[in-house]
Amino acid sequence: MPDTTADAPGINRRQLLKLGLFGTAVLTTVGGIASLGGCSADTPAQGFQQLRKDDLPMLRRVIPVVLVGALPAEQQAAIVEGVLLALDNNLNQLSPSLNTQLLQLFDLLTLGVTRGAVTGIWGSWENASDEAVQAFLKRWENSSFALLQQGQNALTNLILLSCYSTPASWPQCGYPGPPRI
Repeated sequence: MPDTTADAPGINRRQLLKLGLFGTAVLTTVGGIASLGGCSADTPAQGFQQLRKDDLPMLRRVIPVVLVGALPAEQQAAIVEGVLLALDNNLNQLSPSLNTQLLQLFDLLTLGVTRGAVTGIWGSWENASDEAVQAFLKRWENSSFALLQQGQNALTNLILLSCYSTPASWPQCGYPGPPRI
């Protein structure tokens, strides 16, 4: 019986290992550059426990896109700020290792060296259009790389959890609140 595994389309184990090592090297290098350059400050922004100053512009652009149709236009800015505070509180409740991973995801999305390549948004987050942010989220959601899919899921689910866990959002979705005893 002839061996046809070499002719099979896709990626083989050796290529997968090389890709994994390459990815690890790239992320380690970028993380090292970020920490040496002071790009990934570990100190929280004023008024926050976990979110850093560089995280806020990215989250302020991504939150309205994730919650499109769920935010009344006249209250959008206030709701986004409420979601940021809830998200910060949720990050503060996570285990240290999971918290670190999410903050590394935020570093990947905010660091100028990596932002354009991984998101397709080459300029600042403040200047990104809703369509560009939506395209980035859709590209990650449909990526063939499980790591990007997981990053998209973590980002969007954390935003959704942070939004709908606040009492201010309950009337918009028809939730009367938790039962009272």
